[in-house]
Amino acid sequence: MASKRDWLDAGLTLLAEQGAPAVTIERLTERLSLSKGSFYHHFKGMTGYRTALLEHFETERTTRFMEQAEQAGGDRLRALMDLVLGPGPGPELEIAVRAWALQDAEARAVQERIDRTRVDYLTEICGDAELGQALYLVVVGAGQVVPPLSGRRLKNALELVLGRRK
Repeated sequence: MASKRDWLDAGLTLLAEQGAPAVTIERLTERLSLSKGSFYHHFKGMTGYRTALLEHFETERTTRFMEQAEQAGGDRLRALMDLVLGPGPGPELEIAVRAWALQDAEARAVQERIDRTRVDYLTEICGDAELGQALYLVVVGAGQVVPPLSGRRLKNALELVLGRRK
């Protein structure tokens, strides 16, 4: 039997690949090769699942990154950049959640909270609200251009902004 996390991880993958409308019980059960009964063992329905999926996204892509940056000690900003630019879902997941937030009030509220939390954390570790905002806008914008900036190109853009703070 799949764990609750397995279901949520599968949902994030499906969300990144095909967008929020594709996240259905049928597609999830097919992806995990499990029955609907296994889904209902963990969730009361799609409404509860979608709420849990948004919470999982926030935990994995915001809270966990902040905790790991804190544990790294030293330069928290560099540690955070390494996490954001490291292995894991590319910009597709962030794009999919932002698109979902345009269509769904709950997703919008979560996206607003995530954006506020991320900017506040960047402001805290940079000691500068404008720099924190600018860094976040570079990351968000880099994911929105077609094709998205990632890897070295995104790191170069962030380094350029950081270099200008001196």
